[in-house]
Amino acid sequence: MRARPIAGILLRQFYLIRGSPVRALPMFAWVAIDIVMWGFITRYLNTMSAGRFNYVPTLLGAVLLWDFFTRIMQGVSTAFLEDVWSRNFLNLFATPLTTPEYITGLVLTSIGTSAVGLLVMLVLASAAFGLSFFSLGLMLIPFLLVLFGFGIALGIFASALVLRLGPASEWLVWPMPALLSPFVGVFYPLSTLPHWMRGVGLLLPPSYVFQGMRAILAGQPPSAGNLALAAALALLDVVLAGYFFARVFRYALRTGLLARYSAESVS
Repeated sequence: MRARPIAGILLRQFYLIRGSPVRALPMFAWVAIDIVMWGFITRYLNTMSAGRFNYVPTLLGAVLLWDFFTRIMQGVSTAFLEDVWSRNFLNLFATPLTTPEYITGLVLTSIGTSAVGLLVMLVLASAAFGLSFFSLGLMLIPFLLVLFGFGIALGIFASALVLRLGPASEWLVWPMPALLSPFVGVFYPLSTLPHWMRGVGLLLPPSYVFQGMRAILAGQPPSAGNLALAAALALLDVVLAGYFFARVFRYALRTGLLARYSAESVS
């Protein structure tokens, strides 16, 4: 891969945000709303429990990690959709840009936008509600890396779906994190789920992250085997998502779908 085309993708996203500051609002507005809402919920639950249990690290910590995953996923898919909305996708691939270079540019764009959201979440949760992630120690790093990898995979997969089904299918992208959240046990252990949902959850890397987080907060060591499995699943998902995007892109070239790309769905 060449660095210059990847830098071009990054520069385009930078110019988009600089030219329209409103585009920067989603990077921190929604995460701030989530932190404030769940922060007050945890504060209320703490008053109801009369100090017997601190809900802040369990619930608010889970919200922060899940929002981080969502920002990563939507950072990739939104950068792709920007090219779709502006009818610029075909122009990009009229250049010598390759698919891996394009995907890498989307991933790096997601890293930049998600870093802003993560910083806002950490500052707001710590300053307003006393959440400290230092209690997770160095385990916070692998937790974030697993969520980052799975978020990248889901963002690439969502972009491939839009490429295959047409821009009108973008409504499939936004609810994906919400649809997955019941299966991964963001706020509860997988043991509370029915067997079939539990089986799905065990295939999703975030399940092991939230399981490990609750174990640490309960004073127990997290399972190194589960964490290694989560990392392997996240890596496998990234590879499969990249392969799926490449297959869809080749199909779009072969059938002329790429040339007919418009605001309507294409079968």
